[in-house]
Amino acid sequence: MKRQLKVLSIAYPFSRVTSDSAGGAEQILSTLDKVLAKKGHETVTIAAAGSETTGRLISADPLVSKDFSDEIRANVHKRYQELISKTLESESFDFIHMHGIDFSSYLPKTETPILVTLHLPPSWYPSKIFNSESNSFFLNAVSYTQRKECPHAPHLLGVIENGVPLEDFEMSALKEDYILCLGRICPEKGFHLALDIAKKADLPLILAGQVFPYPSHIHYFENEIAPRLDKKREYIGPVGLSKKRTLLNRARCLLVSSLAPETSCLVAMEALASGTPVVTLRTGALPEIIEDRVTGRIVDSPNEFAEAIESCSDIDPLRCIQSARNRFSADRMVESYLQFYDDVIEFCFTKRKKSRVFDCFG
Repeated sequence: MKRQLKVLSIAYPFSRVTSDSAGGAEQILSTLDKVLAKKGHETVTIAAAGSETTGRLISADPLVSKDFSDEIRANVHKRYQELISKTLESESFDFIHMHGIDFSSYLPKTETPILVTLHLPPSWYPSKIFNSESNSFFLNAVSYTQRKECPHAPHLLGVIENGVPLEDFEMSALKEDYILCLGRICPEKGFHLALDIAKKADLPLILAGQVFPYPSHIHYFENEIAPRLDKKREYIGPVGLSKKRTLLNRARCLLVSSLAPETSCLVAMEALASGTPVVTLRTGALPEIIEDRVTGRIVDSPNEFAEAIESCSDIDPLRCIQSARNRFSADRMVESYLQFYDDVIEFCFTKRKKSRVFDCFG
């Protein structure tokens, strides 16, 4: 990047952006904001009230209701769109980077280049986002598996794999015998399967993560998680960075039991950075992150979990750390995004310049 940029990041309006955010999109935005600011770029973030950013934060109205009805969502989207428009009217930016799954509900009308990172399966987004004819709107994927599942779209750029701040994690010489599960407590994460396997194999398991106030998430915890807990299988709630670091570096392994087609997995990257192998179902992009029998185990059924967990003792923690350093550093991710920013800005400038020439001679 030849010059310093002023970047506006726009977060998902229903979740706070912090370094301890439960959502992957919020964690990536937080990391981007921190590293971009460290590199001397000016960063501004529009996000939910209570967010914490390195650069300047423009807070949206706090969500005062736990009722996520269509009417509530529509009202939040309207206020968010107004806030974004007001921000763009009052100051100029070199680039806009959006991260929310619902971004199309508050997508600004502007000539400023916009990049939307797709953090979730392509089928979860409205199909219209792949049919845009705007010369200033672009998409990018976070894994090759996700990219292959996207419809053909000329404004869909390449893949930038997620990264994590490797300096926040470390290997511990003191390993304990528990299995760790970490993430949002919701049906698609399949934590009930992990608890069943742990109980059947008589293995201690620690489950950590946040239960968001969505009815389906609360119902899942109360009916599928709580009844499976006992003295050896415990739920400890959401954890901050310090506690997460300790849990990851002392765990026997991280168990990923997700039933969703994961587009990435930050906690798996964090585990590798801690020298901890990962046992995962073969779903989504997880086989892109974990190398079977080198940095963890990839299985085709939950019934294979117990044997895979047992074999993790054969995996060298240093191989896990080396894999994280080679592929999943936050600096590598940010440098890749900066190159995207540079390429998109140049493309948009050239397009507008040609358009003005055609207007003059048309």
